[in-house]
Amino acid sequence: MTGEVSSANNHRVGLFFTLQDPDGTAAIKCVVWNSQVAKLAQIPTVGEQLIILGSLRLYPQRGEYQLQVWQAIPAGVGLQALRYQQLKNRLQAEGLFDVERKRPLPTHPQIIAVVTSPTAAAWGDIQKTLRQRYPGLKVLFSPAIVQGELAPDSIVAAIERVEADGRAEVLVLARGGGAVEELACFNDERVVRATANCSIPVITGIGHQRDESLVDLVADFAVHTPTAAAEQVVPALSELYLEHQQRVAALHDCVHDYHRMAENRLLAIQNRLGRIRLDRQVKQEMQALSWKRQQLVNAINKRSLSAKQRLELLREKLVSLDPSSVLQRGYAVVKKENGAIVKSADELKAGEELLIVLGQGEVKVRVVISRSCDIDPDVLSF
Repeated sequence: MTGEVSSANNHRVGLFFTLQDPDGTAAIKCVVWNSQVAKLAQIPTVGEQLIILGSLRLYPQRGEYQLQVWQAIPAGVGLQALRYQQLKNRLQAEGLFDVERKRPLPTHPQIIAVVTSPTAAAWGDIQKTLRQRYPGLKVLFSPAIVQGELAPDSIVAAIERVEADGRAEVLVLARGGGAVEELACFNDERVVRATANCSIPVITGIGHQRDESLVDLVADFAVHTPTAAAEQVVPALSELYLEHQQRVAALHDCVHDYHRMAENRLLAIQNRLGRIRLDRQVKQEMQALSWKRQQLVNAINKRSLSAKQRLELLREKLVSLDPSSVLQRGYAVVKKENGAIVKSADELKAGEELLIVLGQGEVKVRVVISRSCDIDPDVLSF
């Protein structure tokens, strides 16, 4: 039988490997017991094409055949391995594996998307891990087939659905463990390019430890299991709380240290003030200021009293000069129509109206005769 080694695993009882036909449509599990390994012409290695001699064994309960190998003869590099390497070299030449293309994952995402099979254990592991680490997180599930010939188109469609939705901040592409043949869809060029061109950061959690798939190489972050991807995509609230407590404690220590330093500085200043006796000098200055204040109050009071006395004299003088006071004593004021006060009889003309202001009331009169002499009361007509 001729085929390509697609996976190999050393065990304590022998070497187990899978032999795949060149077109990848069929595969058979093989085993070389430890007693026979040293007799092989070529140790089965992933990617090599071998001519295998052996006998078939049927396991009815599992419905599987197993080829027990007697001899393995090299037949060149396998077609699947050659195709894988050619695609890898081409993608690498395009720069899809460059570190500069890797985007950081969001620190505290509120909405994430998951692309995996709805029936796989990986989906259950992811949900459980997310609930434990970050309760309240919103998860958008985009189901996909992750094994077989239909898997590449299904995965590409699931990624496109997440991008069209536009809400997710990061995408988790995951699958549980399996044989290399079962994980072949993650080396498909369509899936690789869809992952590389995704508009949001992508983290892969594909269950294989031995080799990296091409999807792992183009993803922004890659881990080996779906659980590890869930742990990487969100922080644990318990860890965040612990970090917060540590920051609070560090801040408390910083404030305490600053307070202690301030107290030490204040004590040093007090000691220095005590040595230079500034308290006595301050006391003397305060006494001097008190004395000057008293002097200022006395001077203000003295000037205020003098001003009050002068004000009283001026008030009495104004009272004595007040025309109304003179009128109260029996005098009168004679005014012309324009309000001018008559001081001489020469200013008057016959027929002119005058206003006489008395102590109590006013009287209008008309001039009958005007002459420069004492006016007889008869010449005024009321």
